[in-house]
Amino acid sequence: MSDYIENSKRLYVLDTNVLIHDPSSLFRFQENDLFIPMIVLEELDNNKRGHSEVARNARQASRFIEELMQGASRSTIEQGLPLPTPANANYTGGHLFLQTRALLHDLPQTLPGNTADNTILETVFALQIERSDAAIVIVSKDINLRIKAAALGILAEDYQVDQVLDDLSLLYTGQTTLASDFWTIHGKELESWKEEGRTFYRITGPHISEWYTNQLVHDGQEGGFEGIVSSIEDDAAVVQLCANYRSTHHAVWGINARNREQNFALNLLMDPDVDFVSLLGNAGTGKTLLALAAGLAQVLDEKRYHEVIMTRATVPMGEDIGYLPGTEEEKMAPWMGALMDNLEVLTASENGDWGRAATNDLIRHRIKIHSLNFMRGRTFLNKYLILDEAQNLTSKQMKSLITRAGPGTKVVCLGNVAQIDTPYLTETTSGITFAVDRFKDWHYSGHITLVSGERSRLTEYASEYL
Repeated sequence: MSDYIENSKRLYVLDTNVLIHDPSSLFRFQENDLFIPMIVLEELDNNKRGHSEVARNARQASRFIEELMQGASRSTIEQGLPLPTPANANYTGGHLFLQTRALLHDLPQTLPGNTADNTILETVFALQIERSDAAIVIVSKDINLRIKAAALGILAEDYQVDQVLDDLSLLYTGQTTLASDFWTIHGKELESWKEEGRTFYRITGPHISEWYTNQLVHDGQEGGFEGIVSSIEDDAAVVQLCANYRSTHHAVWGINARNREQNFALNLLMDPDVDFVSLLGNAGTGKTLLALAAGLAQVLDEKRYHEVIMTRATVPMGEDIGYLPGTEEEKMAPWMGALMDNLEVLTASENGDWGRAATNDLIRHRIKIHSLNFMRGRTFLNKYLILDEAQNLTSKQMKSLITRAGPGTKVVCLGNVAQIDTPYLTETTSGITFAVDRFKDWHYSGHITLVSGERSRLTEYASEYL
């Protein structure tokens, strides 16, 4: 059976959630044919109303189908609508088949579940009889439908075109540890110089090609060598020594780095030449605190940006609490508990209630809270933009938000891929995973995965053992 499947043309039956997740999925199956059951078209129609991302995607999927049907007759639809072939492709695009008549097949009487899923399974059984020339495969983001299909002997797959990596362990971490003999091999032609108070090294050798710009390179020793890759040319790299934000004399808005990764994160956040910074890490690793401290320092002290803008995906952890009254900022306030908690830490060093009150008032006038729902069409100029909880964004949403950045704006993405609350998103399809992987080769971006929990010993233990 496996040899037959490998060598046969496939007919993919698309579930509704695939089209809602990615309307352009219609064009991502190369030379294979697609089949859309009538129940899927009905579910698209039921989901098209409203202003949510689901409604927009349902409408877009319907538009794509309508465009493919332009000028097609009934017989053409039954024979299959030709799908476009991308330029420079080495294959000819397949065909899109729409269900034009009832396809009936008896399912087991004891089969549980909703009618829509069972209707798709019934359609696939009938297709297997009619289309013996092709392997029939259900493509669905619904794991329960895939399980039911497998139990009935039907091939079923997840939609994986938007999967960035095969495994999260392959994701770029933003740092590399130098081998114990690194300086022995690469130290012979080492050049060093100082420029504007910073120390630079030009390193030549065989392992340089494996590095990325704005990557942390270190020797693994506490208090040892820590450098940032400034540029790479062939087999030579210019490495700049990291600024030491662990020192109390070099604090950022009263905050010091507590470990190597936090120190490197502050180097990226405080560098005006780095336009995009992504910080990944478990709960308590200091992502939000570092991003806010660096933002306030550059807005209030260095006057580099006009204000801090903070937003996040409003995906509830438990049951939704319902309607929230007030303005946009007031509606977002319950979602911004992390902001308020970290502001308390940043203003704790102020002497007296008057000092803290004055500082809090100043900060609140320079920090704006915005909802993702109103980001379309906006352009932020000279802003410090923080996207919190970015693991709950899709790759499409991530692109929409990052492209809001105008001249002089810095974008900081924070996320923990172990805490994804959005349906159908996984660690390998999350928007922040997508951004980290796509930006690692860009000269004006930087990334670091924070490892050590610094919130409390309780948090660190819970993160590891619960």
